[in-house]
Amino acid sequence: MSVSTDDIKKLREMSGAGMMDCKKALADTGGDIEKAAEQLRKKGLVKAAKRMDRETAVGRIVSYIHGGGSIGVLLQLNCETDFVAKNEEFEALGRDLCMQIAAANPLALLPEELDAETVEKEKAIHREQLEKEGKKGDVIEKILPGKLNKFYSEVCLLKQPWIKDPKVSIEDLIKQYISKFGENITVGRFARYEVS
Repeated sequence: MSVSTDDIKKLREMSGAGMMDCKKALADTGGDIEKAAEQLRKKGLVKAAKRMDRETAVGRIVSYIHGGGSIGVLLQLNCETDFVAKNEEFEALGRDLCMQIAAANPLALLPEELDAETVEKEKAIHREQLEKEGKKGDVIEKILPGKLNKFYSEVCLLKQPWIKDPKVSIEDLIKQYISKFGENITVGRFARYEVS
């Protein structure tokens, strides 16, 4: 199938993928730009997963002030090279993550970093709710992991849905940038300040 140059250009702008990858994806999907974009996204996430074990010793500190100075966020965003650290799109990712932190107020980066006492308290609350609903021991133990995953998606930055597109988790957003830049990106740490 013949693919138009305009469609390749449009897909490239949407996905950030290379020209030949866009052309192949359009050919594979019969010229459907949306399906081609989805195909490229899936392919990119697979490649990104392979890069996630690389060391990220370079990066930058990104800041964000919200609400007329009532909320502030500092974020350490790491990557592999100085070239990416100085890239405007890398900085834009940092700003998006800062806005996420300001809006969603995560307690930790990952579930493993949560205080054990907080996790146990959450388990106890859900266990009590399920008992009140008449659920028994073994059924409760099967339901609890799902309840905890929901809790993690609320309080752990990488598990949260992105405020700009709730269908995408912060973890997947970062993987999209890993795919785009061709190197690993990690969140080193973050701090959120709020005037109370």
